[in-house]
Amino acid sequence: MDEFVRNAWYPAAWSRDIAAALTPRRIVGEQVVLYRTSAGTIAALEDACPHRLMPLSMGRLKDDAIECGYHGMTFDCAGRCVRIPGQPHIPAQARVRSYPVVEKLGLAWIWMGDPALADASGVYDLPQFHDASWSTVEGDALAFNCHYLNLADNLCDPAHVSFVHLSTLGSSSGEDVPVHTEKQGANKLVTWRWIDDSPAIPLFQKFGKFSGNVDRWHYYHYTAPSTAVIDFGSIATGNPSRETERDSGVRIYACHFITPVDADTCIDHWVFVKNFPTDAATSQAMIEQFRIAFNEDKVILEAIHHNEKRPRSWRPIKLAIDAGAVRMRRMVEDMIAAEGTPTSGASAA
Repeated sequence: MDEFVRNAWYPAAWSRDIAAALTPRRIVGEQVVLYRTSAGTIAALEDACPHRLMPLSMGRLKDDAIECGYHGMTFDCAGRCVRIPGQPHIPAQARVRSYPVVEKLGLAWIWMGDPALADASGVYDLPQFHDASWSTVEGDALAFNCHYLNLADNLCDPAHVSFVHLSTLGSSSGEDVPVHTEKQGANKLVTWRWIDDSPAIPLFQKFGKFSGNVDRWHYYHYTAPSTAVIDFGSIATGNPSRETERDSGVRIYACHFITPVDADTCIDHWVFVKNFPTDAATSQAMIEQFRIAFNEDKVILEAIHHNEKRPRSWRPIKLAIDAGAVRMRRMVEDMIAAEGTPTSGASAA
C-alpha cells in the first residue's frame, strides 16, 4: 500500500467545478464525494454507504443531505445518518466520515487527516493572487499517470526547462548554469538560478516584448507535500538591483497544486498570476503555451513512471541538479514518519 501525508491540505477540485451535485473524487487513495450546500459551502464525505458500501456519489442529493441510491439511508453534510427508511432507530455507527474543506485561490482544499488538526490558516496562499495590480488566469486540472512525487521532482528542477521546454519556457543558453537549493523551515524548499545576458524565452518573446537580451530567473518554491509555485521572469540585462526589482520586469507565478490520487495517478491544478494585464485573447494564447509546456512534462513523467515499474538490476544515479528533489523527498518522508505511518513510494534513494 502506498502511503501519503494525511495531515495536509490537498486541492480536491476547482471551486468552479463544485455545484449542488454529487461530485466524486479520489484523493490519497480514498474515495470522497463533494457537493455545495444551500449555504454555498462545500461538504465532503467518504464515498461509501456504511450499509452495503454503495458509493454515495451514485445516490441523490436531497436538500443538503445525500440519500443512498440502494436503500435510501440518508446522511447530512457532517456524515450523520438522519434517516433509515422503515427503521425509526438509527444506530450510532450509521455514519460516514466527513472531511474539512476550505476554499482559497479558486480551489476547494480538503484535509485528509485528523480533523482536529485541520487549521484553515495552513492552506497555501499567494499574496499576489489577491493584489489588484496583478492578474490571475486559471488553467486546467491536468491528469498525470505517475506518482505525485515524480511531478514534485519536476517542480523542484529548474534545469529541465533548457531541454524539455525549448518552444515555451526555456532555451539552450541555460544548459550549464548551476542550480542552487535552500531548505526553509520544516516543509519548504526553494530551488533557483539566474541566467544572465541571454535571449528571452519563447513565452516572453511573444508576450514580454523584449528587444534585446535579458537576465532571467527561476525560483521554484515547494511546500510539502504537494504545492509548487514557480516565480519566473525577465528583466533588462545589466540591472545591478535586479534581485529586488524583479517586479519591474515581466514576472509570472506559475502555481501547481497537486492532488495525489493514488500511487499511479495525480492531478495538477495549475494557475498563473502575472504582473502585467492581458486581454481575453492574449490570456487564452498564454494558456495554450502553458498547456504545451505542461503536456511536455506529462509525456516525460509518464514514461519515467512506466520505466520505474519495470524490474532492473541497477539503481538510477544522482546528479548535482537532483539536490532539490532529494531534499524534497526526504521532507515528505519526515512528514509521513511524524504521523507514525511507514513510507512507501517516497524514497530519496
